Amino acid sequence: MTEPIIKLENVWKTYLFGKVELHALRGVSLEINPGSFVSIMGPSGSGKSTLLNMIGALDFPTKGSLFVRGTDITKLSENELSRLRGKTIGFIFQEFNLLSHLNALENVILPMIFQKVPQAKRIEKAKELLNIVGLGDRMHHQPAELSGGERQRVAIARAFANDPEMVIADEPTGNLDSVTGKKIMEILTDFHKNKGKTIVTVTHDQTIASYSQAIIQIKDGQIVSNNTAAQELSWKT
Repeated sequence: MTEPIIKLENVWKTYLFGKVELHALRGVSLEINPGSFVSIMGPSGSGKSTLLNMIGALDFPTKGSLFVRGTDITKLSENELSRLRGKTIGFIFQEFNLLSHLNALENVILPMIFQKVPQAKRIEKAKELLNIVGLGDRMHHQPAELSGGERQRVAIARAFANDPEMVIADEPTGNLDSVTGKKIMEILTDFHKNKGKTIVTVTHDQTIASYSQAIIQIKDGQIVSNNTAAQELSWKT
């Protein structure tokens, strides 16, 4: 049986506001397997962002277990977790999160510096990725000189810089027009189909979710979609 990249077992996340407890996640169990393309949908306040943080190993559960490639992350030091996360998971954000003082090439190179990739190799890899996303002729431009769609393509290249198994895209087209958003989703689909990458998108847009193999609906901190179990089977096999 294939080992999941991410596994949540009866995960609860509770926040305390004075004496009031807010349960952002309520007993969520979920597996993300290699080669899957999954979208997470839900209304505002449903727990989407909290679930995203769990899948991305950015936060710990209050109760329950969270595994990255079979490793219980609650037992890791911050340095160990950073190394594991850096090699396993890439992130794409709605706001792009590029560093304004670095050009496109330097932004893509940055994650590889943290993973101690040799300089020549990281420059070569960054150029390759920028060519894949269609920005080979824009790699020396600053973010301010790029359109929103171009900045998101730089962000996609950066997310794949360390060759992660899985990339999480948080509202990846939220700040883009529909035509540009379609191009972004086509690039992600290409990484999934041709590079075998696992993609998880968090979105409120049904059109964006339609690119995925399975849609997981979350509401009030729980997976609620009636056909979630059937969908999960389609991407767990």
